[in-house]
Amino acid sequence: MAAQLPPLPAQFKSLQHHLRTAQEHDKRDPVVAYYCRLYAMQSGMKIDSKSPECRKFLSKLMDQLETQKKQLGDCDSITQEIVGSAHVENYALKMFLYADNEDRAGRFHKNMIKSFYTASLLLDTLSVFGELTEENVQHRKYARWKATYIHNCLKSGMTPESGPVGFEGENYDEDDEESSSASNLDPERSSSTYQPGNMSTSNYTGIQIPPGAHAPANTPAEVPHNTGVASNVDAHPSPQNLPSVDPSLYNAQPQGEARLTPEDFARAQKYCKYAGSALQYEDVNTAVENLQKALKLLTSGKE
Repeated sequence: MAAQLPPLPAQFKSLQHHLRTAQEHDKRDPVVAYYCRLYAMQSGMKIDSKSPECRKFLSKLMDQLETQKKQLGDCDSITQEIVGSAHVENYALKMFLYADNEDRAGRFHKNMIKSFYTASLLLDTLSVFGELTEENVQHRKYARWKATYIHNCLKSGMTPESGPVGFEGENYDEDDEESSSASNLDPERSSSTYQPGNMSTSNYTGIQIPPGAHAPANTPAEVPHNTGVASNVDAHPSPQNLPSVDPSLYNAQPQGEARLTPEDFARAQKYCKYAGSALQYEDVNTAVENLQKALKLLTSGKE
């Protein structure tokens, strides 16, 4: 970024990790970086926009946002809120899924902890587009709790339990300082040689990933350093892996007889949003699946 920010005022301490996440994504994913800063800007205005140090900080942050917006030009993820929302949401859920898979496999390490915590920060960021869905509120709560829990276990030499064991009964404060420290592990002090014991299994299904969730191919969650875990995401599927198109859709009639509810229109819009997001990353498989779902819903009123 061109403009250097002044020291972070004490009033904005709660935003330090969102701003750090923005900085980490300036080259990796400028869209994610932009919305992290926008979230910090909007939140900072609510916290304190009158004291001299806060006004100075917010002014410089606004300069950063304007500069980055110009650099991104006519990027759809910036000019169209629905595309930007899908981009950030899918990126966050990809990080969540990576960390959750590592957790359930009993592989506990600093990269998965950071992925859980960063996912929770990016879910915070979705509030710039409006109120969070109940699903994303649960994603955020679980991810932040899990990052804190595993970090504290490894720090104290205890064996974490996989899955959501103890989650519902946990007296957990999302603003706990320990939560913040989970994203800031010192590599020299991380438990890279930690060997988990017998892991408990869980059939937890309380957090549902939206259909077609997709994120950029080079997120830190997909190919973390030094974990030896390969990604299972096929960003460029071969033709034989593409879904077959339902023949009945070729003769689909315009919406007329089907009685569509506002909920049906909202679901169809969401499928189109996921398809558009997938196409940005050349994921034809996901795009076709979601467009078929949207078309079927709009022409028949059924999914």
